[in-house]
Amino acid sequence: MTHTLIGIALVLLASAALAQAPTQLNEATVADLQHMMATGQLTSVQLTQYYIDRIMALDQSDNGANSVIELNPDALNIAANADAMRSKGKVLGPLHGIPVLLKDNIDTGDRMQTTAGSFALAGKPALKDSTVAAKLRAGGAVILGKTNLSEWANFRSFFSTSGWSGRGGLTHNPYSLDRNACGSSSGSGAAAAANFAAISFGSETDGSIVCPANVNSVVGLKPTVGVTSRGGVVPISHTQDTVGPHARKVADAAAALNVVASRTPDPRDPATSGVPLGWQGTGKSRPSLPADYTAFVDPNGLAGARLGVTRQGIDNAPPQVVAAFDNAIAAIQAAGATVVDLDALDARGFPSVTADGEFEVLLYDFKLDVQKYFATRVGVPMANKTLADAIVFNNAHATSEMPYFFQEIFELANLMDTSGTDPANNPQPIFTSKQFPNGETYNQALASDHDAGAAFDKALHDNNLDAVVAPTDSPGWTTDLILSDHFIFASSGLAGGPGYPIVQVPAANVLGMPMGISFIGTAFSEPTLIKLAAGFEHAAQHAAGLSGRFPPTEPFIGNVTTTNTAGTTLTPPKPPKKDTGLRPHRM
Repeated sequence: MTHTLIGIALVLLASAALAQAPTQLNEATVADLQHMMATGQLTSVQLTQYYIDRIMALDQSDNGANSVIELNPDALNIAANADAMRSKGKVLGPLHGIPVLLKDNIDTGDRMQTTAGSFALAGKPALKDSTVAAKLRAGGAVILGKTNLSEWANFRSFFSTSGWSGRGGLTHNPYSLDRNACGSSSGSGAAAAANFAAISFGSETDGSIVCPANVNSVVGLKPTVGVTSRGGVVPISHTQDTVGPHARKVADAAAALNVVASRTPDPRDPATSGVPLGWQGTGKSRPSLPADYTAFVDPNGLAGARLGVTRQGIDNAPPQVVAAFDNAIAAIQAAGATVVDLDALDARGFPSVTADGEFEVLLYDFKLDVQKYFATRVGVPMANKTLADAIVFNNAHATSEMPYFFQEIFELANLMDTSGTDPANNPQPIFTSKQFPNGETYNQALASDHDAGAAFDKALHDNNLDAVVAPTDSPGWTTDLILSDHFIFASSGLAGGPGYPIVQVPAANVLGMPMGISFIGTAFSEPTLIKLAAGFEHAAQHAAGLSGRFPPTEPFIGNVTTTNTAGTTLTPPKPPKKDTGLRPHRM
């Protein structure tokens, strides 16, 4: 396990690792912490030190979560500055003085690395803050450190293991360390669950915020593409990438979105002045973003709502998993919402049109987008390089970069034909089919994903729905670096291709492991989704068969499935009596 824990972390390592992890502020919400700081019960320095102590005691131990890849050597100084400002009556926003963690693909123009978990980007830190990091600093947040992730945001191999990176090693699920934290924002989800920061930020292309939230029992808010800027974020796809928070409560996630949302266009990201793919060409325009997303947090948010339900393959899961989702739907109805079975409305199931062009779009975007990102870096192996150079680097450093899985996706992306004056209309030979015998073009793949968004919106309109509710993912599976991830079902693809938002909320305890549900809507429907998710969060606390969020035990459990697995207690046979050699006479 290779970590870069520098500055203050090294000073504290010897003492804090031996001390019992503090617990007194566990599960405190952003509002709780702000109240304590406003009334003089707590300082930002004390809060920051609290989280550092927990990380050093619980994340870095042999039985730790391994969710944090680096601590900010300037964190305590930033916290002290926040305290000084507060003492003079200046509070910059809802995250003023609140420690936050950022996924290690989000640039910070400080002394920390931004590597996407790969040594190919290790060396000189990013030259400037990402737009998200700059907004957090402007809002008074304390950037505490970086979280581990699935290397290159899980876009390198078909056989990857979520939560593993060459630089950061393997992140573990704090509810059962042998189980997966999902990805690619594995460290972000696990750190939020383990109370290593009040808020953590991840990124999602398809599932990378909501899946870690699901298996780690936290709220995950995946914004509409373009609500948060991707400027200074290691990319997969400008069509689908988005940055969003992991938090303990819906209200905390809404407060975090308040700080990082791009309410005016960001020159570093054209999506912040436009609409996502699902709305493009429809005549729909970008609305003004709300001034305060927390205004939509409503414990009675389900009353009078009308929701479409889709099961997205959950019925192939074990009965306990199916029952958890059924109990969640029953709780939604008991809270006053009407549900419509979308799967029963069309023989083709829901959605009737899927984002079949997604993989081609991601490959094409990645080849071009990652090269543009490399051009922003200096003093690292990939500075001003290409995807082809990254492939060469991985082959040359296979021992550290590819000990368990290779780079088939990198190699496919590099095969995409991006040549000529109109590359988006080049037929791509690796995407031949009966419909496209010469290969589907990038623009044709985009059209397919756009149509999936249009079909989703049509279902909302035709059934007069506020949103769609679906199971997020299965509970965390046992991590397997040899046979890779084990997914049974997922719903994030409904929103991935079109670029639509999701709010994932903890729902149930399935044999000791968390499971959640997702509220999915059309573009810019975050206010509606926040209201619905807050309503469910409240209902889950009182509904039969549901648990809502539940904190992990400390120290963390190595294996949650030990009951009835020990087998029998064997009794060895007794040795024979010593043979004297005497035998009875024959009669």
